[in-house]
Amino acid sequence: MTDRVVELSHVCKSFNVGKANEIEILHDIHLELNRGDFCAVMGPSGSGKSTLLNIIGLLDRPTKGTLRINGEETTQLDDHALTRLRGHAIGFVFQHHHLLSAFSALENVMMPMMGSHGRGSPEITARARSLLDSVGLLPLQNQASGSMSGGQQQRVAVARALAMNPSLLLADEPTGNLDTQSADAVFDLLRRVSREQGTSVLFVTHNPELAQRCDKTIQVIDGRVS
Repeated sequence: MTDRVVELSHVCKSFNVGKANEIEILHDIHLELNRGDFCAVMGPSGSGKSTLLNIIGLLDRPTKGTLRINGEETTQLDDHALTRLRGHAIGFVFQHHHLLSAFSALENVMMPMMGSHGRGSPEITARARSLLDSVGLLPLQNQASGSMSGGQQQRVAVARALAMNPSLLLADEPTGNLDTQSADAVFDLLRRVSREQGTSVLFVTHNPELAQRCDKTIQVIDGRVS
């Protein structure tokens, strides 16, 4: 695996292309992220952060430019190939955890692996338990996620995001709905994952104190990065 996990070159993103109200949101973006990098993404609302994250996460396509994930050029891939690459190379942690509240913590963590393999297995169950143990929640493996605290739910979401052993973790305001203590715990967990597993992390935040604890900070302002 290449050490260069993410590489954007001359990436632009426009909406309403070819229409009178066409607007370019991202302008000539160049961005590189290496294995194990822990990078904060900051910028005011409407600056283009979400659009940038959606492109890096293969949820949207750039209008111009190239995007490489683990050395693979993605802009010419069809939807099936993008879905497969996204499922194996990228994990997502959002501000709202998006867990299935009626399912247990263990079942939520197992789901990405079951989706990939088509069914459960003792190996999948063992890996899910190991991931819950790594986030300190193995004793709660059979508890319905909807009955957990916000901090616990977000830790389950981190474990789920790591299920496929992704090289890249995109964390979009993962601490935004948490109290200070829970936010620190989730941040420290992501930091530990990055250091121990070599996972690259893009951490979108409005919290300057958390951003200062990252290796570097990308500022997104008016669709440009600095």
